[in-house]
Amino acid sequence: MQDQFQLGDKETSFPLKFQGRTFQFLSNPDVVQRLRKWSMQGRLRVQAFGFDENFQAYCKDDFFMAFFRDPNVISNLQLLSDFSGQWINLGEEVKRIEVIHIPCTQISMAFFDRLYSEEIVRENGHIVKCLDNFCDPFVISDELRKVLLMEDSEKYEIFSELDRTEFLFCIFKHLCLGGILCQYEDILDPYLETTKMIYKDLVSVIKDPQTKNIRVSSVVFKVAAYDENDMCYPSKKNHEQSFAYFIVDPLKRHINVLYHSFGVGELSF
Repeated sequence: MQDQFQLGDKETSFPLKFQGRTFQFLSNPDVVQRLRKWSMQGRLRVQAFGFDENFQAYCKDDFFMAFFRDPNVISNLQLLSDFSGQWINLGEEVKRIEVIHIPCTQISMAFFDRLYSEEIVRENGHIVKCLDNFCDPFVISDELRKVLLMEDSEKYEIFSELDRTEFLFCIFKHLCLGGILCQYEDILDPYLETTKMIYKDLVSVIKDPQTKNIRVSSVVFKVAAYDENDMCYPSKKNHEQSFAYFIVDPLKRHINVLYHSFGVGELSF
């Protein structure tokens, strides 16, 4: 029996199906090795769900409230327990949600070329080092992290505020900052390559029939859910590196959920 939810101005059923889809980047040996080095392996997960409703971005709050109340989501959407460190199902009665639209328009990694032209990265790909700074809770030891975190740094503005909201930039920044025991890269390529693989795996594109140009068809949201007491998803502890991005494909009617909880990732032995 399907639950009934208010979507827009009418009551309608909103069944969701958990899809056991595999994502290529998660099984790529290079990516796995990098995520382990960045203290994110074992704490980052992607899940896919299908839905039967027409998606309208202006109804996003109703859409995602219905999502979190669906039995298939409650029993399949996973998060890391702040207490046991184990993966658990949501299992919470979500009372309210916070949904932020994340622009997703980029179709080229040329977006990051300015890191070279502004000498954040040398021509050979090496990231320029700097004297250590501290931006709680991150130690900044190179010009890349200065650009990402320090608003008063000389070259912070090479990425505009709008640039910084782009989903492609968000992925890149999350990878650069990593988890608690993150070992930073000395060269840029591993960050760019991993960002590209994740982005291509999660985001859908289409060719405009009139202009013949490629454009992104996915719509992206950053989502947090709250129970009657406090935030319960993606974590009970608010942190810049704990996130859940919902990448909605309105045409194929599926949702990819990119989840990460800040902490100590799997260690290599």
